[in-house]
Amino acid sequence: MSFWETITGSDLTREWKAFEVRAQALPEDYRAAWEQIKAHLFPHGNFTGRNLMPIFDNALGLLEETAADGLSVRDVLGDDIRGFCTALAGGEGARTHRDRWREQLNKNVARKLKRLEG
Repeated sequence: MSFWETITGSDLTREWKAFEVRAQALPEDYRAAWEQIKAHLFPHGNFTGRNLMPIFDNALGLLEETAADGLSVRDVLGDDIRGFCTALAGGEGARTHRDRWREQLNKNVARKLKRLEG
C-alpha cells in the first residue's frame, strides 16, 4: 500500500467494492445478514475503519463458505447477529468510536481545566 493510498483511502474503497461484489453473489438471506453485520460492526471501527477490514473479510468469507455448503444463515449466525458482531469486534465491552471520542474529549477538558487552575 502506497502512502497516497493510505492518505486518500483509495485502497479501502477498492477493497470495499470487492466486498460488495462478493456479497451480491450470496443468497438473499445471506445478503440481509451481511447488511446487519455491517451495521453492527461499523461502530467498532476507528476513524478510517481500516481496523475492521480484516473482520469484514473474514465474516464475508464465513457467509460465502456456509452458503456454498447449503446451510441456512440462521444455522451459522443464530438469532443474535448483534452478539455475533460483538464477539467479532472483541467481546462484550469492546470500545466503539463513541467511547474513544468521549475519552479524548474528557482528556481535553481535564487538560484545559488544569491550565485554568494553575
